[in-house]
Amino acid sequence: MSGPAPEIVLVVDDEPQIHRFLGPALAAAGYEPLRAETAREGLRLAAARGPACVLLDLGLPDMDGKEALARLRAFSAVPVIVVSARDREAEKVAALDAGADDYVDKPFGLAELLARIRAAARRALRAGKAEPVLRTGPLQVDLEHRLARVAGVALHLTPREWELLAMLARDAGKVVTGQRLLTAIWGEAHKADTQYLRVYVGQLRQKLGEAGRLLRTEPGVGYRLLAEDRGDDRGEGSPAASPRPVPG
Repeated sequence: MSGPAPEIVLVVDDEPQIHRFLGPALAAAGYEPLRAETAREGLRLAAARGPACVLLDLGLPDMDGKEALARLRAFSAVPVIVVSARDREAEKVAALDAGADDYVDKPFGLAELLARIRAAARRALRAGKAEPVLRTGPLQVDLEHRLARVAGVALHLTPREWELLAMLARDAGKVVTGQRLLTAIWGEAHKADTQYLRVYVGQLRQKLGEAGRLLRTEPGVGYRLLAEDRGDDRGEGSPAASPRPVPG
């Protein structure tokens, strides 16, 4: 009896050497690689084949990758990892704000890229289940009830700290740009106040204690809350006392 069909990873890149490298590597990792060398072909295949993940280059011959991403987002929520030699911070921020889930610079390490594909797939699965509680490492974030706990101990956060943690938790594993955080939490007038955001991130890290390591800075781009498996700690977090609500 045959097993389930492998998940499709669509690679949209006009460099033949990228396909020669990634095709066998993805197949060896258990995926079905799908090749597109133009944005239009990539969009057609994304619509027709329903890939589990898209690896998208920005420097495509027929269309800028950010425009291709915008067109893709019009009909699909598939995880998209931008893989590009454009290493300027502005390019990364623009791609992430346009709907990319992650960004990997060329040249890249295969192990890291495969790990990011797996992380993107996990995020998509969680989104499909609409899980109201994020569990990553010792941290639990209950978005519905506005509760946050580390190793079962309730955190007492200010309203701004909670909003910051909640935004990062909703996109756990994904880079959230500083501009997006500032605009959503403090308003359009503060979208350039990066120092202000750094202060709040520092305060939040301090309150997270041992879970502070999960809150990573992506220099010049934004922040990422790591999505770690809890392993044998899944039963953790049921203290004898009732959890106290996080101030909202």
